[in-house]
Amino acid sequence: MELVDDSREARILAVAALEEPTRRRLYDHVVRRVGPVTRDEAATALGLPRTTAAFHLDKLADEGLLEVVYERRNGRSGPGAGRPSKLYRRAAQHVAVSLPENRYDLAGGLLATAIEDAVATGESPRTALDRRARQLGNELALAARDEADGPDVMRVLEEQGFEPRTDENAIVLGNCPFHALAQDHTDLVCEMNLCLLDGLLTGLGTTHLQAHLKPTPDTCCVRLEPAPAPG
Repeated sequence: MELVDDSREARILAVAALEEPTRRRLYDHVVRRVGPVTRDEAATALGLPRTTAAFHLDKLADEGLLEVVYERRNGRSGPGAGRPSKLYRRAAQHVAVSLPENRYDLAGGLLATAIEDAVATGESPRTALDRRARQLGNELALAARDEADGPDVMRVLEEQGFEPRTDENAIVLGNCPFHALAQDHTDLVCEMNLCLLDGLLTGLGTTHLQAHLKPTPDTCCVRLEPAPAPG
């Protein structure tokens, strides 16, 4: 079972589910097993009533931390073999929460695909990275356009961890989701960030704003400012 909602709120709730001591013990027990475990096996191992184990295991599955599978443990199949047992195993979905938000997975994916493109085509890695970042920005915009209440640049920026704040007609980004990388590789990461946000604005059709590199202390290096009037 994967997390249907991978928003920041959903990830926080998933991690918070482990605060309950019994739930945490059950999660730790399941992930230490070689194969999936049944409710009865987990209850016996931890000395819990079966109903208690079942409740917490299902809660962990609801939060996307465990995955449910069904198997017949008696080795029989076909008619008369009985119903498959409900088993639990660690979900393939990784759940991480950081404050402030970081997106090193996103940066890593961009850097890896850019290197692959450069090797395959002879394109410079920097050019490939900028192109891939703009493409990702377009894809984020496309996903936002599919939402029921329509695209909103502030909401998309918030979801990606930029902590946007309005400053008159501009948008200041209070957090850089790639902060640690930008500290050591400033030019590379800031240019990637600029291309990502430029692609996002273009994809959203947000023509009244433009992305500019304007590093200031304690904010993202990119600032979204009013676009010049046509003509």
